[in-house]
Amino acid sequence: MKILALDTSGPVCGVAVSMDGRVLYEAMAVNKLTHSANLMPMIDEAFARCGTTFEQIDLLACVIGPGSFTGVRIGVSTAKGLAHGAGKPCVGIDALEALAAGVGDRQSLLCPIQDARAGQVYGAVFLNGLPPVRKMEDEAAKLDLYLDHALAVAEVNQSLCFIGDGVETYRTAIEERLGARAVFPSAHLAYLRPSSVALLAQARQNEAVDYLTLMPRYLRAPQAERARAARLEAVQP
Repeated sequence: MKILALDTSGPVCGVAVSMDGRVLYEAMAVNKLTHSANLMPMIDEAFARCGTTFEQIDLLACVIGPGSFTGVRIGVSTAKGLAHGAGKPCVGIDALEALAAGVGDRQSLLCPIQDARAGQVYGAVFLNGLPPVRKMEDEAAKLDLYLDHALAVAEVNQSLCFIGDGVETYRTAIEERLGARAVFPSAHLAYLRPSSVALLAQARQNEAVDYLTLMPRYLRAPQAERARAARLEAVQP
């Protein structure tokens, strides 16, 4: 099975192609261009580099969230459009699970966190594996509350490995709270790898859906909707 994997859920725009569990191509872009400007040229480059055409792709894999609202929509919309045009099935992949799948730390709890803004993180907890073994469901929460939940499922004195773009924002606060129990992988492991998305999709191919069923997964309403709700609540008698 040949899989095209896409990720635009965070600061990195990523594309990978795999075949029967082997990674044929992977590329990640962190630049000043928007994901909408990067993604299609990166897909074309992937096909050219690994000698594949879209007709040879059996399955599309796309990160459906949580993450940047705009970023998630770009990736999901692109996957839906490609799948619709070619009649290909799709698999939606959880961003936090894909982050955990790219680390491979066998001792620590894997704690992927993304900066959700407004003082919150999107976070979950996993044990190492492919797929990773989930210990806590995805949540949007203040950092301290998320850490409370992560510690509740950790073994005594077990280290917690933090990955994702939330680390850049909250590393100091995490270290102040956890001390030596907090560990952080090197930079090349800190972000979501599109190859992880492809390999998770290979494991989940029986969960494939059509383009109409593939949908983003948000843990909270967008800022515009939250602001509108607050305004409406403020004028209620």
